[in-house]
Amino acid sequence: MTVDEGKAWFAAHTDGAPHALRVRSQRFFDATGDGKLVSRLAAASQAALEAATANSTVRAAALDLLAADALITLALLRSAAEDPAGLGAAARALRHQATVLA
Repeated sequence: MTVDEGKAWFAAHTDGAPHALRVRSQRFFDATGDGKLVSRLAAASQAALEAATANSTVRAAALDLLAADALITLALLRSAAEDPAGLGAAARALRHQATVLA
């Protein structure tokens, strides 16, 4: 999937989300560059979670935390679309990645 296809997929799957959440999530997503979409979404989620914990006393941290949740949900959605039978393994891998990086 090209970078443009990834952006189009992201836009299609965040359409209808609250504007502030969509903008914040997109900021983290756009910072990931290129690569496999699931990996980009997971990296964006990790970055959002790191931002939320680094600024945990600031009100904006709540939006970063919501963005992290939305991005990991999108990573799981994309994993399910690519390999429905492998969703459990993908979820475990994403969880492991998040705990290793934490």
